[in-house]
Amino acid sequence: MLLRLLTLLLPEFLVDLTFVLLLLGLVGFFLVVRWISEQSTKMKIEQAQTQRDCALQLMEKRTLRYKSRHEDVDSSRILSLQLMELVEQMKKGSLSPETVLHVYMDKALEVTKEINCVIDFLAECETQVQELKKQEDKGLLYGLPISLKDNIGYKGHNSNCGLVHFLGVVEAEDSALVQVLKKQGAIPFVKTNIPQSLINFDCSNSIYGQTLNPHNHKKTPGGSSGGDGALIAGGGALLAVGTDVLGSIRVPSSFCGICGLRPSGDRLSNLGVCNPVSGMKSARSMPGPMARDVDSLALFMKAVLCDDFFQLDITVPPIPFNDEIYNSKRRLTIGFYDTDGYFLPHPSMRRAVQETKTLLEEAGHKLVAFTPPRIEYALNELAIRGFFADGGKTLADEFAPDIVDPNLKQQLFLYKVPNIIKKIASFFMRPLFPRIASHVEAHSGCSSVNDLWKHYTSIQEYRNEYVKQWRTLGMDALLCPMLSPAFNIGHPGKLFAGFSFTMLFNVLNFAVGVLPVTTVTPEDEEELKHYKGYYNDPWDKEFIKGIEGGVGLPVAVQCVALQWQEEQCLRLMKEVETVTRGRDHK
Repeated sequence: MLLRLLTLLLPEFLVDLTFVLLLLGLVGFFLVVRWISEQSTKMKIEQAQTQRDCALQLMEKRTLRYKSRHEDVDSSRILSLQLMELVEQMKKGSLSPETVLHVYMDKALEVTKEINCVIDFLAECETQVQELKKQEDKGLLYGLPISLKDNIGYKGHNSNCGLVHFLGVVEAEDSALVQVLKKQGAIPFVKTNIPQSLINFDCSNSIYGQTLNPHNHKKTPGGSSGGDGALIAGGGALLAVGTDVLGSIRVPSSFCGICGLRPSGDRLSNLGVCNPVSGMKSARSMPGPMARDVDSLALFMKAVLCDDFFQLDITVPPIPFNDEIYNSKRRLTIGFYDTDGYFLPHPSMRRAVQETKTLLEEAGHKLVAFTPPRIEYALNELAIRGFFADGGKTLADEFAPDIVDPNLKQQLFLYKVPNIIKKIASFFMRPLFPRIASHVEAHSGCSSVNDLWKHYTSIQEYRNEYVKQWRTLGMDALLCPMLSPAFNIGHPGKLFAGFSFTMLFNVLNFAVGVLPVTTVTPEDEEELKHYKGYYNDPWDKEFIKGIEGGVGLPVAVQCVALQWQEEQCLRLMKEVETVTRGRDHK
């Protein structure tokens, strides 16, 4: 319409010139808008970094003030105590919660200066510890300093998921988990770093940068609960609250050599927990504990599964922790596998399962071989297609105003590609790289609401099939590989399929935990040089690059139980911990 009007009013050459100028003006306008948006993003990042620095400076100031007034505190002795011992001594009065808090504040500062894991100081902790001393009822976690993953809501503080447009949003109240943890005497004192958008098993974002693995600074601590894992492994905390949607508690626990539990959904509450993609039901995200030993995980579950918690969130079934199952000495029937046939594990991963199997058999348990049914179908058609049911659009949109972390650019590219292009690319890839082709095509998601309903039905049918096979073998629990050792920094974003070892149990919605059982040997590293994988495709080649150089790093296993059976899962974890540590002390 505008061009027709110009044609009537102006000579032809002026019309052409005017049109060119108009076009240049529009381009210029959009460039200016984009520049303003980029400057706004950079300003928000700088403000967040300044807030983080101020918070850590305040934390250091409070710590130095306390130390100057209490020079006789034996910090090394306090830091050497196991969680159960520490809580018991505070309950008895032989240690002050105030002293313990400031010792761990000091240690957390030392750790984060080295590996960049703490992003916020919860200064209210000092007020809380004073109030705690007045209380007659001493909860199960009395006086225990704990860390929180960034997305665990805490009143007066931000949960940004590593994304710029979530910055500046202050939580109006504590998450349900934080409320009940406080009632049980726990003292949240820091928040920790995560990967941008949480959907990655590295630990880096454009706001706070890269977190390093305390065992090896060339390695990632894992993600998305990587800051928690790194802080615990570095000695800056005994207990943390993470979240797990595809393996986000288990991967950092494995990479950092600690213990972690992903409860089955809805055993714990998600009220007040921030997620960049809400409403997705195919792979359930759940908060859960991370700690140095299994007893600490069990104490956490026992503490939070109480009447206060059940009142805060009516979707949580009122099922208290069952000590009888956790402490049982009954012989277990344990299924096991050392590979699922989809991604050939690192040599140390298979060795970890086989050695643990042998030790459990020597301890009197029955081990039976188990083969996960239709594993490629479950991972691609159920996990990936369901998680990205919208083709990845919702997640990609969260990055729109952001500066994309370099470690995620390859991963984000796939989310942004139109679904029709994903399908075409998959078709042409399939003859050469069938595994990758199926993975790419699954990212096109579900085409309609009807398709999504069929997808949910397929998940339930697969769960029934899996449980039937489980019941046929009379299994109490399952032992299987866990992605180990820690990846080299920057490689997780190039191999999202690394989640294949963990995401299956989110789709099944089972209780699952991890714990370290061995370390990578020179022999494992030498065997890795001959690794071809099952397909010898680009993923297998990237796997070698991502995981090489791991001698001496922790290697974990996964312990799995059916839905609502967290106690059984922890029971197997405790048995594994007992037999593997017993071997190491011989």
